Amino acid sequence: MIVLGAILLIIGLLAGVSLLTTVGGVLVVVGAVLWILGGTGHAIGGRKHYF
Repeated sequence: MIVLGAILLIIGLLAGVSLLTTVGGVLVVVGAVLWILGGTGHAIGGRKHYF
């Protein structure tokens, strides 16, 4: 999710499309939060690990 968000963020910045930039930024933030929570051992959506 972080990689997809970064790709969309870069494409949005290069192409000047604000929608792609916004969606990419949101995906990066959500992916980072899920990664941190999963790394600390918190269950996310009933799963011990989020991949």
